[in-house]
Amino acid sequence: MITEDLLLSYGAEIKNYKANEIIFREGEFSLYYFQILKGKIKLNNYTEDGKEFIQNIFSDGHSFGESILFVDKPYPMNAIALNPSSVLRLPKPDFLNLLKENPDISLSIYHCLADRMYHKYIMFYNLSFQNPTSKLRLLMDYLKSYHEDKIPYSFQIPLTRQQLASLTGLRVETVIRVIKNMEKENVLKIVNRKIFY
Repeated sequence: MITEDLLLSYGAEIKNYKANEIIFREGEFSLYYFQILKGKIKLNNYTEDGKEFIQNIFSDGHSFGESILFVDKPYPMNAIALNPSSVLRLPKPDFLNLLKENPDISLSIYHCLADRMYHKYIMFYNLSFQNPTSKLRLLMDYLKSYHEDKIPYSFQIPLTRQQLASLTGLRVETVIRVIKNMEKENVLKIVNRKIFY
């Protein structure tokens, strides 16, 4: 979204996180703009009984948690590195100054936030479905929408079955069963345990 050089010129630093390391916790106040150089970050919550609900997963080039920088409220989720990750971290005042001095970047941030709100609307609607196949198809359609090649089986789903379950509110056993049925119906292909949609 924002070039590495521009972020560094405004005072960003590169932070390295180990797999499963917490970047910020639910309830903490936002102090930084985060953008991934390399790695995968998940935003999640845990229910009272400890079940994980994944809000989103981000990878190279994506920013995360930036919407909270515009309100004086604590994070409503956690950010956790899924694998070893390098992240650019820019202090909030410097980020806001960068936006003031670079209107084209502001427009890009607004576009990104609008796209994420669109995703949230789809996912909230998705949660209302009772049919697990519909839930998984809607999620896979959304993920593939960012992939240029739209032909069948051209997109590898970048999530584990557990992550698909956590994103849709389904049990992992249900996800496994539905994916096998979707393969039988030629909706997707499974090659070496990887899902191609």
